[in-house]
Amino acid sequence: MNHSYLKKIRVIFSVLYFLLILLLFVDFTHLIPKQFYNIPLFLQFTPSFLTLKNAFLLSGLGFIFIVIITYLFGRVYCSFICPLGILQDLVAFITKKVKRIKRYKYKYQRAYNWIRYSFLSLFILGLLSGFSILVSLLDPYSIFGRMSSELFRPVLVAANNITDAALQKFDVYSFYRVDLSLSHWIIISTTLFYLLLIIVLTVLKGRIYCNTICPVGTILGLVSRLSVFKIRIDKNTCTSCRLCEKVCKAGCIDIPNQQVHFDRCVSCYNCLTICPVNSVLYTNKTDKSGTLKNVHPVKPNSRRNFLAIIALIFTVKKAKTQELVSNNAMFPAERTTAVSAPGSISIEHFNDLCTACHLCISACPTQVLQPAYTDYGIIGFMQPVMDNHSGFCNFDCIKCGEVCPTSAIQVLNIEDKRLTQIGIAKFVKQNCIVETEGTDCGACAEHCPTKAVRMVPYKNNLVIPEVTEDICIGCGACEYACPTTPYKAIYVEGNAVHLTAKKPMQNEQEVEISDDFPF
Repeated sequence: MNHSYLKKIRVIFSVLYFLLILLLFVDFTHLIPKQFYNIPLFLQFTPSFLTLKNAFLLSGLGFIFIVIITYLFGRVYCSFICPLGILQDLVAFITKKVKRIKRYKYKYQRAYNWIRYSFLSLFILGLLSGFSILVSLLDPYSIFGRMSSELFRPVLVAANNITDAALQKFDVYSFYRVDLSLSHWIIISTTLFYLLLIIVLTVLKGRIYCNTICPVGTILGLVSRLSVFKIRIDKNTCTSCRLCEKVCKAGCIDIPNQQVHFDRCVSCYNCLTICPVNSVLYTNKTDKSGTLKNVHPVKPNSRRNFLAIIALIFTVKKAKTQELVSNNAMFPAERTTAVSAPGSISIEHFNDLCTACHLCISACPTQVLQPAYTDYGIIGFMQPVMDNHSGFCNFDCIKCGEVCPTSAIQVLNIEDKRLTQIGIAKFVKQNCIVETEGTDCGACAEHCPTKAVRMVPYKNNLVIPEVTEDICIGCGACEYACPTTPYKAIYVEGNAVHLTAKKPMQNEQEVEISDDFPF
């Protein structure tokens, strides 16, 4: 039976899905409705698994769905759904069209099981122990999310701003300038390294990243050994022309032995369309029309070694982190606890579930969410943190919780969000210009949405900020508005566990209304 239509379906579906999920990360206009985020994120393996494991929400059913379709059809996730896998296909397609690039000739590659299972063990260690940096550095969805947010999005914003500047010279105002806060150079460098690694490996070795490094690919490969439908070779009709081997991007077709190592097959279906005698079949395992010797057998020793590796998994105890601002200022702010987003419940909860995909960073309208460098310590490297120098948390915004695919940031209603205390503002009088320059300011009090920061009488007929901590929610509007440099006169100290602030007092004065209107 000719299954050439499978490749067409794969190409069309993967391109549309890739563009949809890319749009979520690069949309700097913030016009995409929250309902559209659930469509592509439902099928992402790691976020769905974490949601199911920790929150038991319906969005976690996507993980079960992926396992089921892998059991039925093999690793279709890797070519149809995984954005990092689709990106590799796009890189391979582009390099094929560029004649100057010496294209890698696909051929059979042996399996590097010790590498595969080593990375898988680290990945499972991160999932079970809460050492989330291992998950964020290896999860393909999160890697792609960081590439989109930290690399593709700034390029798109720069192109928009250049276009806006050019069109304004002709009195065309269809575009508008967008300000974008760039991440720490180490964050950008790490993300760029991943992108270059993916490109180089794809150009030189095809999908070797998916079959050697990616832990999700390894997990699905183990499931696909039991798949109902498999690609196999009919020994009776195969002419050993090697055409199928030359188009196998996964390097899993062994022509001398006429085997398809299906646990490494990424279901691109290139082999089904290339065979001139239709010897490459896609049938269920009960089909007797050809040989069933098509799957690389599971060696007992390999299984025992794998289980032995998993047995080494241990729980990593998290330590408190400290952010020290080190500049030449006389009175630097010493923030001992980082500030995590409203809805993250606690820093421990957030660190355990966040895969640092940066979708919330892209969706944040005020850009207060930025990738962490040392804020959470090494365990939270690249996870989103509230950076009040880049922005502030909008009093009525809950976008980060709405788009989070792992429930690391849970959705709050507006009323609860307004009372969620993620931190408390701390005033440093020695840095305030009321003290240092003897002049009025009050920017922090003007921007405080709960009036936790208010101005009180000070010397020389001046007023100076005072913080009412029990009604402060730690939104950072005061810190963002403070004009002092290089350090702020007011900053937010994070709450390791989020609390509930008291409702602000209503200071409205009652006015007696008489019958006689005064004018």
